[in-house]
Amino acid sequence: MFDPKSTAPFRVSRTKIDLFLKCQRCFYLDQRLGIKRPDTYPLTLNLAVDALLKKEFDLHRAKRVAHPLMKQYGLDAVPFQHEKMASWRELDFGRGGIHYLHLETGFDVYGVVDDVWVNPQQELIIVDYKATAKASAPTLEGNLGAQYKRQMEVYQWLFSKNNFQVLPIGYFVYVNGRKDVAAFDGKLEFTVSLLPCAGDSRWIPNTLDGMKRALLSPTPPPSSPDCDFCLYRQSANEALGHQSKNASYPHGGQFALFS
Repeated sequence: MFDPKSTAPFRVSRTKIDLFLKCQRCFYLDQRLGIKRPDTYPLTLNLAVDALLKKEFDLHRAKRVAHPLMKQYGLDAVPFQHEKMASWRELDFGRGGIHYLHLETGFDVYGVVDDVWVNPQQELIIVDYKATAKASAPTLEGNLGAQYKRQMEVYQWLFSKNNFQVLPIGYFVYVNGRKDVAAFDGKLEFTVSLLPCAGDSRWIPNTLDGMKRALLSPTPPPSSPDCDFCLYRQSANEALGHQSKNASYPHGGQFALFS
């Protein structure tokens, strides 16, 4: 948790930046008070696809050759070889990933990437893997697409702050499970697309400043009006408050309301 009295760097992950942008109150509860949103179930199938893609691209990384997907989309690049590649991919409770100390806020900002490619101009291309199963062709439209774009921009910013030349166009390797095959037959079939994403990271420093101001405040910021978690807490507090006013307890107990 964030300690306003501490001068030590405070670790901030890419996902916590996105949490702040989605709902500042949930971010405050999480990072200042240690009250996290309920965990979602792990997407184990997605994790399996992620692991297999990494193995596949690593085969081409070792040979210093382009992957067929790059050739299919006319992208002149190969998987990037670097001694820290494994570390950049490893979460390791905040110790892995790529880090940058933002001196203005004291935040140790980090992110865990799926892959990095490089073009002949020695510009790094940030790559993220996505897996889904839907009838329509995958796009970066809508709220989910905007979230993916922010994710890409944070990764690009982190690598540029680590003195790498970064191509402003990143890519999503988008794996879509097919539902139009005749039968399952013990295997899933996928279509694989390469979706470009133009990044612009100029919003990040101001966002980090806002996060620091929020964490230093003794009171939580307002919640986002469309935050389901805050709406649930508010509804639960109202319902329990009403119940506690109209109920009697044989042992003098009472409902403990959510903060």
